Amino acid sequence: MPRLLLIRHGQASFGADDYDALSAIGHEQARTLGKSFADRGIRPTLLVRGGLRRHDETAAGIVEGLREPVETVIDAGWDEFDFHHVVTVHQPGFRPGTAREFQETFEAATARWASGEHDTEYAESFTTFRERVTAALENARELLGRHRDIAVVSSGGPIAMAASLLTTGSASGWAALNRVSVNTGVTKVIAGSRGLSLSTFNEHTHVEADPRLLTYR
Repeated sequence: MPRLLLIRHGQASFGADDYDALSAIGHEQARTLGKSFADRGIRPTLLVRGGLRRHDETAAGIVEGLREPVETVIDAGWDEFDFHHVVTVHQPGFRPGTAREFQETFEAATARWASGEHDTEYAESFTTFRERVTAALENARELLGRHRDIAVVSSGGPIAMAASLLTTGSASGWAALNRVSVNTGVTKVIAGSRGLSLSTFNEHTHVEADPRLLTYR
């Protein structure tokens, strides 16, 4: 049965000048996932990635771990929403002192954004974000007509949205799913006669053996 493997990017550089670059751990996570795929006989014939640097670097690490080339295409529909912008709209001038402080502010900011009551204040409203991910998911589904397994490298936000849409038909589960997303976690979506169905969410056994590699940001 054809499958989409939705993969969250490796750990980014939280607190650094360029958040979008993977950390050393992030690069290792990506290679570890690629090797895990190879060891289990999972051989995607197409890799779709978002347009961000962390997506590019994660895709490169997966291919390195697979030890064989994979055709790669870019679909910016899988890009993360601009969380810096969403946080700034909620709390202008916010500078996180700790990861916990950032998480608390991030959750309040995204709840405001997702409420739909302030859409005109954002460069991309939550409704537009949902529609963008819906379109990216449909584009990936169409590609399954020519590929059995497609790996999609994206971010926590779009993957959580896809999972929520596939299980509830709405964005109602988005926040809860996004909160627990693991770096390089794999969400499996299968294509059948009734369309796309969520099979597993956020599977990450490939990083559980090494506590260093189990990260959420």
